This record gives sequence, C-alpha cells and structure tokens, in this order.
Amino acid sequence: MDLKKQYTDFIKSKSLDLGFMSCGISKSGFLSSEADRFENWLKNNYHGEMSYMERNFDKRLDTTKLVEDSKSVISLTYNYYPKRLLTESNSFKISKYAYGKDYHLVLKKKLKELLNIMQTKFGHFEGRVFVDSAPILERAWAKKSGLGWIGKNTNLINKKSGSFFFLAEIIVDLELEYDNPTTDHCGSCTACIDACPTDAIYEPYKLDASKCISYYTIELKDSFSSELSIDFKDWIFGCDICQDVCPWNKFSKGNNEILFTTLPELSKFKKSDWIDLTEETFKKIFKDSPIKRSKFKGLKRNINYVS
Repeated sequence: MDLKKQYTDFIKSKSLDLGFMSCGISKSGFLSSEADRFENWLKNNYHGEMSYMERNFDKRLDTTKLVEDSKSVISLTYNYYPKRLLTESNSFKISKYAYGKDYHLVLKKKLKELLNIMQTKFGHFEGRVFVDSAPILERAWAKKSGLGWIGKNTNLINKKSGSFFFLAEIIVDLELEYDNPTTDHCGSCTACIDACPTDAIYEPYKLDASKCISYYTIELKDSFSSELSIDFKDWIFGCDICQDVCPWNKFSKGNNEILFTTLPELSKFKKSDWIDLTEETFKKIFKDSPIKRSKFKGLKRNINYVS
C-alpha cells in the first residue's frame, strides 16, 4: 500500500473514531469554479451587512494562501440533528444547531485532536484547523471532497444524512488521495424555494442572504427598520425552514454528541419566559451557546419583533 493511501485511510478512520460523520479530501489550491460566482454575489450585495465576506477575497478562493504550500484540504461533517425536537406549540423557535454547546468549541477541540494524532503517526507536517471562523468556502470544499452536493437552498446535502451537520476543515501540506465530487440529487424538487417565507432563495441554487431570517436574527447587528414587515414565523435565532422541508432530511438521525444535548432551560422555555428574559439570565444560560452570538440586545430585538 502506497503512503498516500495509507495516510488517507488512517485519517478517515480516526475521524470516525472522533465522532465525525464523514470525511473527504481534495487537492488544495484555487477554486476557479467559484471565483466569478462569489464575486458576483458580493457585487449584488447579497451578503447584506456581513462585511467580513468581502475581506480576504483571495484567501477565500485559494487555500494555499491560508496554509502555505498546502497540498490537501480535509473536509469533515459532524451531525447536529437533535434526538428530540423542541416543542414549538407555545415557544419561539431557534435553529437546531443552537440547542446545545457552541459547535466552535466542540469541533475545534476534536479537530486539534485529529491533527495531533496525525502528527504523532506521520511525523511533522504543517496543518491548520478551521471551524466556520476563517475565510474559507466550506461548502465548496466539502462538495469538491465528495461529501455531498450544494442544493437549491445552497446548503450541502448528503443522500444518506441530509444537511443537518456542521462543516470543518484541516488544511495540510501532505499529499493524500483525493475524492471525487458527487452528483446533484435535487431533481425537479422546489420544496425549499416554495417554503422560504422571505424569497431569500431567489433562484434555484442562489441565495440572497440579506433576506434570510437567519441573517436578520443573527448577522444583522442594527435595529430593524420600522418598515420591516417580514413574517419571521416565530424564529428568534436562525431559521431551519428550507432544511425542514428538504426530502433528504428524512434520513437525519439524532446525534450522539453529549455536548450537543439540548440545554435544559430551552426545553422548558415558553414564550413568556423568552419575553421576560433578563440580561443576567441570558449570560448565565447561554455563556457556552451559539445563541450568545446575537448578544442579549439582538435576541431581545428578535423576541420583541415576533411577539
């Protein structure tokens, strides 16, 4: 067995041992297929006030600028679909990825562990781990690595596991065996487009993020315009509508990550509890939660808007 295959098999096996759902590998370099699309997306202001998307344009498209002389991008998925969904009858809605502990904390630790295992096994090499915190087009790399296709709702979708998973990467200067992209399986389905209450999916495979409920409830830091008349459908942090209606998500299974166990308070919260939430309680309950990203002020803004 040649060294590239030996290394590749070892990495994929260890990633599963650490709880990752899937692992695919592609050649590090310039994403020429994404350059024009991404540039046009920015020019049309579909990123809204997410100005960080405009920064490090070159790095977003070329992983060798993130890790010099890198040869491979290891893409990984980690399931976050909850074993039990929160009751929505008398409460506001939050995205499933925010039920438990902040995924940045959980996954970064696992990625560093995988990188350390690799360096112990292979000897010294350069490598960096990434969890949704650096200028890298994660879905494009995951697609290139064969982990799924980018669906009409612009999420990465996998035939066996749907789309309720996190993406993460390790970029290394090791030569490995590369996977091939998979085919698109959205077919003629338009469920996500039809269900989106804000028409954020303005064409199949194209998203105006500045119209997305997730953008309004998480990314937008300002007060809402007095003219805003979007129906948030009771979502106060994120939105899962386009994933909930996707037929491929019938294959989603509850995750086994104890740190993603639903915060006990979330299971008990009714609308009145959200409305009465104080900053002190917010800081206590959500100190290690993705929900802290909206900050207390942003979350209360969202709650007031939907109340």
